[in-house]
Amino acid sequence: MLPKVLIAPAPMREIPQSYAPVLEANFELVYPVRLAQMTVPELIEELPGCVASLAGSEPYTRAVIEKAAAAGLKVIARAGVGFDGVDLRAATECGVVVTFAPGTNHDAVAEHALLLMLALAKNLTMQHNLIKDGAWPRVAQMPLRGRLLGIVGLGRTGKAVALRAKAFLMPVIACDPYSDGAWANEHGIPMVTHDEIFERADIVSLHVPKTAETHNLICERTLNRMKPTVHLINTSRGEVVHEADLFEALKSKRIAAAGLDVFVDEPPVGTPLLTLDNVILTAHTAGVDVQSRLDMANMAAVGIHKLLVEKSWPTEMIVNPDVRG
Repeated sequence: MLPKVLIAPAPMREIPQSYAPVLEANFELVYPVRLAQMTVPELIEELPGCVASLAGSEPYTRAVIEKAAAAGLKVIARAGVGFDGVDLRAATECGVVVTFAPGTNHDAVAEHALLLMLALAKNLTMQHNLIKDGAWPRVAQMPLRGRLLGIVGLGRTGKAVALRAKAFLMPVIACDPYSDGAWANEHGIPMVTHDEIFERADIVSLHVPKTAETHNLICERTLNRMKPTVHLINTSRGEVVHEADLFEALKSKRIAAAGLDVFVDEPPVGTPLLTLDNVILTAHTAGVDVQSRLDMANMAAVGIHKLLVEKSWPTEMIVNPDVRG
């Protein structure tokens, strides 16, 4: 009997070609009973007996990990670049390796960030709605060319956004305390402070992980430093933005507009941001297009194969390296 791997995200059933060829010779692939995101009780029920989980955004809490690890779980392989839903301390203490899929969706996020920039600059939603209502709103719109883009976080995604912005003839500045600046120098992008971006940029685009340092980075203090004409783009994590402060800034026209793909609570039911007409909202889809979904699932499967079949240690994919001992 082959060891079992849980294919946890329901959408993965649609793309077995991305992961099954990597796994099926050595593992039995099992799927959740319900076609929806798994809950804690469902994970506790279905994970025991599996050596690995090809994971989505399910909540891998301490209770989930402890029970599953006691029954043989060795790997949680995230089909994505975030791992907010995994209790890393619990995983490490229980000897469960957590992997992620770096380098698989930064281009998708970058394209989505440019989509939001363009949609806000060209008043896409307003034009669409008015034309459907019988109007013909031929009003001059804002260009992207010449507008200063401030990128907060110059990792893979920030760099991908910068390259696309350059193609739109946008000057770019960036801040990232962990960047050595070599790539930025090569591409003519000045590295500045957070406050300089907030004060100078016409468009601020966020590309940072959720950490204690970035929690509520965009708040009343930082919003007050921005131009009243600024557009704020967030395709990183909802917790980077203090949503109540952003709502007040948008409602009072302290800043002009925002394009948001991520929220503190998802879906963002009941948030007052839904009442504003100077916001464009998408459903945390920036990193998931047809190609990136295939690539993320494939890399998650490769991580499981390397760890459990090859008995190798794919350092670049390991989130909790302290578990190795």
